[in-house]
Amino acid sequence: MVTSSQFYTAIGWIRISVADDALVGVQFLQSEPTPDSFRELQNDSASTVLLKKAEEEITRYLSGSLREFTIPVRPIGTSFQQQVWSELRKIPFGETRSYKEVATQIGAPTASRAVGLANGKNPIPILIPCHRVIGADGSLTGFSAGLPIKRALLSIEGASGASLFPVTSSNPGSISSSSSHRELS
Repeated sequence: MVTSSQFYTAIGWIRISVADDALVGVQFLQSEPTPDSFRELQNDSASTVLLKKAEEEITRYLSGSLREFTIPVRPIGTSFQQQVWSELRKIPFGETRSYKEVATQIGAPTASRAVGLANGKNPIPILIPCHRVIGADGSLTGFSAGLPIKRALLSIEGASGASLFPVTSSNPGSISSSSSHRELS
């Protein structure tokens, strides 16, 4: 069973989902979630504990006080996507890599486009840091939640060159958090 929680941050609404003992999804929501498709969770369930820990870690990351996540993740994808996502987790906080560099690291130096497609299918952004992958020329390229969010995440990390891409939020490190823990029906 997949259990989800959504909370508001300075970069917008985020939904996180867990199954069993791992985080399986992070989504950037375009608008405030509606309660129609959810029902309240029991506060003592193991899923709720994991959701609260994931929310806490993401909130700390967004405020600049957490560099490494401890929440277990279990992304679902093809073996190639899994290989790419594993490599993304090796990119240190505050650093970036090009699609070609990631492709080379996984032993497929001509697969830059395939790496980009795998990046776009990443079900757990932030924790699997696809935002740290940029164009070969240093430009910000695609991000499922949009380039303003990618800029904000790189800015939070103090990534080299992030200042060249101004953050649209007035204060991306200030987190206003409110939660709603619910289970998918």
